[in-house]
Amino acid sequence: MEQAQLFSDQKTQNPQPPLILAVEDNEDNLLLLSYALESIGCKLICQKDCSTTLLVAKEYQPDLILLDILLPGVSGIDIVRSLKQEPLTSHIAAIAVTALASAEDRERILSAGFNDYISKPYMIEDLESLVRRYLCKRLNPNSLCNPCQD
Repeated sequence: MEQAQLFSDQKTQNPQPPLILAVEDNEDNLLLLSYALESIGCKLICQKDCSTTLLVAKEYQPDLILLDILLPGVSGIDIVRSLKQEPLTSHIAAIAVTALASAEDRERILSAGFNDYISKPYMIEDLESLVRRYLCKRLNPNSLCNPCQD
């Protein structure tokens, strides 16, 4: 019994960092996302092409998905609808990261199945705060940034 408790304690002391799937066709925006999110202790899977997003999400089961709306080929709205219909990915929170900023756009995006929304250009602090809200329990509470203290 003590050995099981010790293993459980070790597991909580060394949790895996949260995994985020970021889908963004602009390389500079993807670089900014990765810089901001790695600085708060997240691991990233970055995709510039959305053609395999559903497959990647099913295989890796990320803790959060950041998804651009205006992607070449398939829109982020179509992707999130597919993710929410798939039993393996329907529980994963999805945040729209988009240049579409009107109230109508926001309503349309959220009603499509996104959990939240941030419009470009955004402040890195706002993005980090939004991500922390969804991943607070998964981020290391001992990190320098104290992500759960917002």
